[in-house]
Amino acid sequence: MAKSIAFSAIAPPDYLDAFVAQEPATVHHVAAQRVLTDAAYRAFFHREAQRGAEIIVDNGVFDLGHALPAADLIAAARIVDAREIILPDVMRDGLATIKASDEAAREILDLSDEFRLCVVLHAADDHEWLRCYDYFASSDYVGAIALPASRRPAPEDQLCRTRWAATRYLEDHGMVEDRIVYRLLGLGRTGHLELVEQREHEWIASVDGAAPVILGAMGIEMLPDGPYEKPPTPRIEDLGPIPEERFGLIRRNIAVVREAAGSSVRIPEAA
Repeated sequence: MAKSIAFSAIAPPDYLDAFVAQEPATVHHVAAQRVLTDAAYRAFFHREAQRGAEIIVDNGVFDLGHALPAADLIAAARIVDAREIILPDVMRDGLATIKASDEAAREILDLSDEFRLCVVLHAADDHEWLRCYDYFASSDYVGAIALPASRRPAPEDQLCRTRWAATRYLEDHGMVEDRIVYRLLGLGRTGHLELVEQREHEWIASVDGAAPVILGAMGIEMLPDGPYEKPPTPRIEDLGPIPEERFGLIRRNIAVVREAAGSSVRIPEAA
């Protein structure tokens, strides 16, 4: 089995110490808009950066419906000592994603070249997926490529819908670029079980996800060997107060994901 994949747990701001803190600190995905508006949030991730974590700043498009301006993204990244900024993307539209990423990269690089820039790979079909991948893999500004989670059932060999088919295709066809960092965004329809298979690819650096926190808050246990069944869930920002009696279950769920990812990282309170 390959090296581990770092897992970044996503939790509401009030529960960062309880569920997001890492020992040792590795990788965190951070919302740029919260860094700019929430003093406790930015202080937490700044401390994690000082402890050695790699901080990746997301642009806000998923939460807000639009990406923050380049100057705001750079400001947020500097506040938390981030190393990477995720560029905006358009779901299931490779050409629109290329356009949005190109524009954002140009605006950021006009102001600063101190951050690695990460693109998110989207496409309407496999032809577009390959075109989009080739474009980004050959673009000088791209330092990282993120593959979004597979959300709905799809043909097993469909690159644009089935993430494990996409990663296997890249490796089998010698398309992995050494200069690029590869990330997984979110847990898909098979949850943590996908990570066992993805660990076969030593070039995958990290994955993030809110599922273990949301499911645990709902009283749902993630079983190490599955099956993984995720009912309709609220967005993380709509989760509301989490009863303290659910904390243990949430921490166990996070541990299950990290075990599937081959990670020995622990939450300090539970170490």
